[in-house]
Amino acid sequence: MSSNPESAAVASRDLPPLMLKPQEERRIQAGHLWIFSNEVNVAATPLTAFTPGEHVQVRSGHDRFLGYAYVNPRTLISARLLGRDPDYPPGKSLLVHRFKVALAMRQRLYPAPFYRLAFGEADLLPGLVVDRYGSVLVAQIGTAGMEAMKDDILEALVKVLDPEAVLWKNDSSIRELEGLDRYVETALGQVPDMVEVPEGGVVFRVPLAAGQKTGWYFDQAGNRALFARHAAGQRVLDVFSYAGSFGLQAARAGAAEVTCIDSSAAALETAAETAAANGLEAELLKGDAFDMLEALHADRRKFDLVVVDPPAFIKRKKDHPKGLAAYRRLNQLAMQLLDRDGLLLSCSCSYHLGPGELTDSVQRAVRHLGRFAQLIGVGAQAPDHPVHPAIDETRYLRAFLFRVVDSC
Repeated sequence: MSSNPESAAVASRDLPPLMLKPQEERRIQAGHLWIFSNEVNVAATPLTAFTPGEHVQVRSGHDRFLGYAYVNPRTLISARLLGRDPDYPPGKSLLVHRFKVALAMRQRLYPAPFYRLAFGEADLLPGLVVDRYGSVLVAQIGTAGMEAMKDDILEALVKVLDPEAVLWKNDSSIRELEGLDRYVETALGQVPDMVEVPEGGVVFRVPLAAGQKTGWYFDQAGNRALFARHAAGQRVLDVFSYAGSFGLQAARAGAAEVTCIDSSAAALETAAETAAANGLEAELLKGDAFDMLEALHADRRKFDLVVVDPPAFIKRKKDHPKGLAAYRRLNQLAMQLLDRDGLLLSCSCSYHLGPGELTDSVQRAVRHLGRFAQLIGVGAQAPDHPVHPAIDETRYLRAFLFRVVDSC
């Protein structure tokens, strides 16, 4: 990493300290990046003295340097670590290094430039995600600290990737917890309304500014491939289909018929455009997923292969009881539609739902139906969404493939 050590040392001395209580540095030393408000020695360094996004040098209870971070005194996570090398404080140089390291891993794993380039804490860039669509980048900032570095982020991305266009997709509700406004704006060039993403033999049309989150769910790529491997000759149902990513890849793999359900008319319109452009056919049904599953059951519809890929039902710990019940009901409704020997791919992107809880919800639902389930495949998030071993919160996506048969 190129830098001027002398100027870096001066910059580091200028940053105010954030003192931790005695023994509260252990989690940081183990590799985690978060500092909670109750771990800060507020008598020595009051959190109220800092402005949201301000850079600090984190110091142990014995006044030992632990790293550089940014602070937000308004949130439970009061600071997030950006680096541990005292010679490299936060700034453009550090960001350029982080993006180069992240890019090297993606280039090793992916033959084409379509992937998540930066995945927050897992790429040592807490509060920032960047998706790459060829020469177009979509970036999303979720914290005040990264918002304060917005100009440096853009300059670093230009230096490393030289993109034709960059979109700030800063419309996530999590920004409100950080005291930030929500907005979508072009940062560089002319951002197209749609981009094309090749995956699984299908070229998908993906809306950017008007799409969900940062456009495409790259994290499910491996699970979509797993699903498609079982699709030939099957009747397929894709629930919470968005732009038809599971269903249309199943159609390309030779499914006998494909049905997609989503509540968004715009998403289904995009799915229809992708299907037409690729010479594929799919039945597209708009409506609430739970209502549509009940309606299909009432119509005595049956399927051989079903995927349920809902949004997070458990966004916070307090949502857990209600969310767990929703996962169980969803899986039960889906399994009602499976023929006598069918496959269900059950997914969850709720970090607060443990893997054992999702499989248990399926087991409880299948017993309620008087059927028998076998777990025959396990999926996870794609490698462009790496897991930081010290930060379990980066391990969020779960996918389980069940065979469901009639019991006797």
